[in-house]
Amino acid sequence: MEPVRLSKRLAELGLCSRREADSYIERGWVKVDGEVAVLGQKVAPGQRIDLDPRARETQSQRVTILLNKPVGYVSGQAEGGYQPAVVLVTPQNHWKGDKSGIRFSRDHLKGLAPAGRLDIDSVGLLILTQDGRVAKHIIGETSEVEKEYLVRVEGKLSEDGLRLLNHGLSLDGEKLKPAKVSWQNQDQLRFVLQEGKKRQIRRMCEQVGLKVVGLKRIRIGRVKLSDLPAGQWRYLAPGERI
Repeated sequence: MEPVRLSKRLAELGLCSRREADSYIERGWVKVDGEVAVLGQKVAPGQRIDLDPRARETQSQRVTILLNKPVGYVSGQAEGGYQPAVVLVTPQNHWKGDKSGIRFSRDHLKGLAPAGRLDIDSVGLLILTQDGRVAKHIIGETSEVEKEYLVRVEGKLSEDGLRLLNHGLSLDGEKLKPAKVSWQNQDQLRFVLQEGKKRQIRRMCEQVGLKVVGLKRIRIGRVKLSDLPAGQWRYLAPGERI
């Protein structure tokens, strides 16, 4: 194997994100074979990499937030006059049913970014995190984390439409990964996906004669939306896994 950038190797090992790795290297918190690493350094297979305990302590202080996003907010940066969902993360919108024991701090808003998208006209579970490891776990190239949706539709499903929704469609010239799609009731489908292309479910439905009129994400991995009210948020509790 060819040598790779140290930041990439740290991310591959699941120790942090690439951006976090560069920050730790700048602070002198990473050693390669006992020597303090430098930015841009490359490492070969078999070289020993050590991460300073201060880096792990910094990671343990980072928070992950679960938000029930309403219609009309974008997942990421403000666009088209619409506000980003992160503006809803305020003390007033903190769900009273939060059992994490974490007290709100303004520091929890620094570097808080969405781990995946949820369209402006879609609602439900959106995860915002300060932790690059969490983001990589959910949306990294090799992620197998399931995302579950309830999708209200109109129209007439083509004869082999359900089979195609489960496996057989392509978007942007690429075959989609197998999905789990079934009828929840007469006008609502249940989708379970392991990927998240732009407006994927809406575009999949269009290909089989259906129009999406409502979309709600109810689960990401092992975390469910459950009773979290629209527009409110809670912390991912210590010990809770996605």
